[in-house]
Amino acid sequence: GSLIFYTFTTYMQKYLVNSAGMSIKTASNVMTACLFIYMCMQPLFGALSDRIGRRSNMLLFGALGALMTVPVLSNLQNVSSPLVAGALITLALAVVSFYTSISGIVKAEMFPPEIRALGVGLSYAVGNAIFGGSAEYVALGLKSIGHESYFYWYVTAMMVVAFTVSLLLPKQASYLHHDK
Repeated sequence: GSLIFYTFTTYMQKYLVNSAGMSIKTASNVMTACLFIYMCMQPLFGALSDRIGRRSNMLLFGALGALMTVPVLSNLQNVSSPLVAGALITLALAVVSFYTSISGIVKAEMFPPEIRALGVGLSYAVGNAIFGGSAEYVALGLKSIGHESYFYWYVTAMMVVAFTVSLLLPKQASYLHHDK
């Protein structure tokens, strides 16, 4: 989850400038609009998870993320219109919202109260450090050797892993309702 989040938030402005050839100002404006919309989507996707279940949200995140990452990033690379770029990024951020709107509660449900802070904090920190923290370096490193599209496939592979792990989630999780 951290990898695709960082790809479509933190790294995306650099991607629009370095790969799509947008000016810094245009890329900043596109990302400001997209991130505002993304912020507004969070409660809607959280409410959706209340209706369809967190496991279903996670499965949709993994499946849609795996299916759309390569096409979205490939199309963004050649986009000339800021509006089209914004629409593609907003689409990607909608997929990311299946995860980000519920990630805190999903992690909390995985651990009993006695170890919840450690379990959530450690997994969050390690995941962000390894995947989120390296996203830009991996992307720019692959671009520098002429294989930028390999990064798209790397993100896609991690989305397949997210989907597979989501299949293993219990249908009705919860240590949050654990009685002592």
